[in-house]
Formats: sequence, structure tokens, C-alpha cells
Amino acid sequence: MRKTLSLLAVLAVAGLFTSGCAWQDNTENKFGRGMANAADIVRGGEFRRSMEQTALFKGPDTAYSTGFIHGVNRTLQRTGIGVYEMVTAPIPPYHPVFTDRFAPGPVYPDNYVPTLWADSMFATDTYMGFSGGNVLPFIPGSRFQIFEMH
Repeated sequence: MRKTLSLLAVLAVAGLFTSGCAWQDNTENKFGRGMANAADIVRGGEFRRSMEQTALFKGPDTAYSTGFIHGVNRTLQRTGIGVYEMVTAPIPPYHPVFTDRFAPGPVYPDNYVPTLWADSMFATDTYMGFSGGNVLPFIPGSRFQIFEMH
């Protein structure tokens, strides 16, 4: 028993030293990618994109039926991938998984390009004394902005 614990301790220390500094960066990237993917169920990027792409390629009639179901399926799949990446963040491999079916980062519909909010954290305007921002940002899909500069 004592030899087994000593061997495990030596292996743990050897694994720690051989992982190097890249271990932390890779873990952070994998965990962050997992958080972004897991938040897709709230953000609805896959859902909106699936509805849009189905409407463009198969017509508006199928967008509300087939596109809806396809969007729900892809949203649940991306959320599952995100949970998987968050749970297995410290364990290699650190590269994105299922890239043959899903893009590694968050997806958006082609008719929408996200920008930074024009608030005091990202775009301070000390000359005017205030800066713009989203109007009603807590409402999903609200994209109306005051002083849109980005």
C-alpha cells in the first residue's frame, strides 16, 4: 500500500511538471469555449441561424416547422457539447470537439453581426459625460442602440 501511494505521488508530480504552462491556457480556453457553447440555450444563436438558413434554402413554409425542430435539436446538441467541455476542461484533448458538425465558437444568423455594447466599460466618452448603449438590453432580440459607434 505504501509503495502504491509513493508511486502515485511520483506520477502526479511528474505529470504536473511535464504539463508545463500550456496546461492552464488550454484549460481556460476549453472551459471558456464550453461556457459559450452551454450558454447557447439562452442566447439562441443556433436556433435563429437554423430558422434563417431553412427559410433561405427550403422556403418560409418549412422554416416554421422543419427549421424550428432543427434549431431546437442543434441548440440542445451545442449545449451538451458545452457541458461536456466544461466538465472535461482539465482533461486532454484541449482542441474543440465535433468540429465536423459544429463551429467551435458561437454562431449567429448571417443577418446579424454582434458588436460590443456602447457602455462605459468599452467606450467611455469623457468629453460628453455619457456614452450610449442598448435600449432595453434585457429584452432578448433588442438591437436598437443609441450612439451606435462600433
